[in-house]
Amino acid sequence: MKSQRLGKNISGAEIQTISSDGIWMLANGREYFLDYRHYPWFRGGTVAKITNVELLHENHLHWPDLDVDLELDALESPEKYPLIYK
Repeated sequence: MKSQRLGKNISGAEIQTISSDGIWMLANGREYFLDYRHYPWFRGGTVAKITNVELLHENHLHWPDLDVDLELDALESPEKYPLIYK
């Protein structure tokens, strides 16, 4: 007996709130806060551009309109991914 083909993955990424301090996002059932101090690329973005986010390969976030790419691991363990060039 063969298994049927899996359906479409619906556990993508979704912007929940855009505030004056940053963005609240849900990805793979987990909530993340991206503050503008550490993620300044979103500060000047429009609502349409910020909410257009794709989750690729279960761990790669891509904002095509803002040309921004982030790994979920970087959000979960930021100490491993310094965002400031030294």
